[in-house]
Amino acid sequence: MLILVTGASGFAGSRLVPRLLSDGHRVRALARDPTRVDVAGIMSNFLDANARAYTRARSDERMDMDMPEVFAGDVLTGDGLARALRGVDVAYYLIHSMERARGQDSPFPERERIAAENFAAAASRAGVPRLVYLGGPTASWTTAGAHAGERCGGGNCGEPASRFTRGHAGSREALDGERHDVLSPHLRSREAVERILRNAVPDTVALRASIVIGARSRSFRFLVRLVERMPVLALPAWHTHRTRPIDARDVIDMLAAAATVTAATGRSLDVGGPDILSYGEMIRRIAELLLLARPAVEMGVSGTPLTARVAAAITGEDREFVSALMASLQSDLLPGGPDGSSHLRTAAMLGVDLHSFDSAVERSLREWESIEELAAR
Repeated sequence: MLILVTGASGFAGSRLVPRLLSDGHRVRALARDPTRVDVAGIMSNFLDANARAYTRARSDERMDMDMPEVFAGDVLTGDGLARALRGVDVAYYLIHSMERARGQDSPFPERERIAAENFAAAASRAGVPRLVYLGGPTASWTTAGAHAGERCGGGNCGEPASRFTRGHAGSREALDGERHDVLSPHLRSREAVERILRNAVPDTVALRASIVIGARSRSFRFLVRLVERMPVLALPAWHTHRTRPIDARDVIDMLAAAATVTAATGRSLDVGGPDILSYGEMIRRIAELLLLARPAVEMGVSGTPLTARVAAAITGEDREFVSALMASLQSDLLPGGPDGSSHLRTAAMLGVDLHSFDSAVERSLREWESIEELAAR
């Protein structure tokens, strides 16, 4: 198949391109700045992936080495999209407009909407039969009623949704509305992008993930930098909220499978790892795996605006990105709810064996250290 990967210079795209090449597909890589697409690195990863596949299968078949085509395109302006999408069988939408481009002053939900509408319209006009989108948690993942840390001080954070709604006479629609209110603007934007893509191409496959653990994952790198640079870990009230972090290797495997698995056609699929961890537990485990002793101080309030500014300064990250990330941590984010198993059904459908959180972190730290020194090590 001919496959287009947007965001090819980003975290997921740069890993997905070599995986698709190793699966025998022809690949086009779309980037606003084609010079940022590391073709040499992609081909190195391609050879590694093929070598592993060769070892597993012990096959004598020739390993194809078709180079990916690199196309210039900008989803915010629409420039280059028609050319890149021409004749494509599957297009991956892996763009997340969290940072302002030059000349863009609008907030990120508006940028995300514009980008998604431009891409969706271009894909529809080009007759692309399937889109694959990597999005975020939806309202069904949240613990209803845990608004912005308001209940954390009372000890209710992390309780099942029924704890907060028991005894209320509201309808199911009211419950869904309450859950949707828990979502941050960031996560509501992710849902909106999914709707835009699906309305344009009904056979869109959406993978909904929480935090992805990988050497180039901005969320993971942000947590590692906090652990490295803070002698004492100050944990805001939302540190008790839980999620299912997932290994980047598993996400790439699922994305690759989503291009061809018939059962995934037109579906929104929850993805997550095997472990339920609170954000505080994740931070502590990262510290342990970095072999760092970091005392923790639990705070009774969230204070997201101030906390985000301080955290951005400590880690050297973009303030808007950190603010959006922290605003998304105000509730449990669990696939299908606290007792849900939708993520396991997705893994089975797409043929992926899930890695543990510790395995994901250890692998990511080794990969990180192979290209950049970690101060903590």
